[in-house]
Amino acid sequence: MSEVPQAGDIFNAVDDERMARELVSQRKQENKDATLGVAKKVSLEDLFAQIQQGEIKDFNIIVKADVQGSAEAVKTSLEKLSNEEVRVRVIHNAVGAISESDVMLAATSGALIVGFNVRPDNAARDYASRASVDIRLYRVIYDCINEIEAAMKGMLAPKFKEVVTGHAQVRQTIHISKIGTVCGSYVTDGKIVRNAKARLVRDGVVVYEGELASLRRFKDDVKEVAENYECGISLEKFDDVKEGDVIEAFIMEKIEP
Repeated sequence: MSEVPQAGDIFNAVDDERMARELVSQRKQENKDATLGVAKKVSLEDLFAQIQQGEIKDFNIIVKADVQGSAEAVKTSLEKLSNEEVRVRVIHNAVGAISESDVMLAATSGALIVGFNVRPDNAARDYASRASVDIRLYRVIYDCINEIEAAMKGMLAPKFKEVVTGHAQVRQTIHISKIGTVCGSYVTDGKIVRNAKARLVRDGVVVYEGELASLRRFKDDVKEVAENYECGISLEKFDDVKEGDVIEAFIMEKIEP
């Protein structure tokens, strides 16, 4: 089987494989539709209020990380935040990109998703938006623990929020002396903005985060490149780029009090 069955699932025998696939597709869609709105949604912004009102006894968290060591370290650190009012439970802990199935689990269990050095894929990002699942992404374990602890104590006061402007897929890499690696890229969604920050994502795992060194259309320096256009991108002090990598551009917006 391509997926792990849940306890209590029922096996059905059908006449042929085509019918089986159609049945599976139909039931997956039914499950998706059913999960929207099943569990009470939890976000860091309203966590403290829900704890104070007695609405949360178990704070469920899903942890995804780039390597097993990081996943275990984040899990252990988070569970130590448990107190008399609320127990922190890591209900799923695994390596790899945040997937649609992770978001489905979060929706049904009212969980927060914590990603460490990983990103959600497109399907997961879209489903999280529809299901109002809060995904928090970190590069430093200390930042992750501090932010969640502050939220539990009602002291969370974010000053900035990350806004992703767009994604570009690397189609070709060219090494130029004195410049480094230039990525021939195709903007798949949104737009790549010259003054944005950038991260390089490979198979859902963040391998670089920093600045855009240059953004070009043909031989011209440009301020931005829109969806469905090609461009040349180079990253500040980073050359280990491979075909198929995804460059994610983002800006930090100040949150007004």
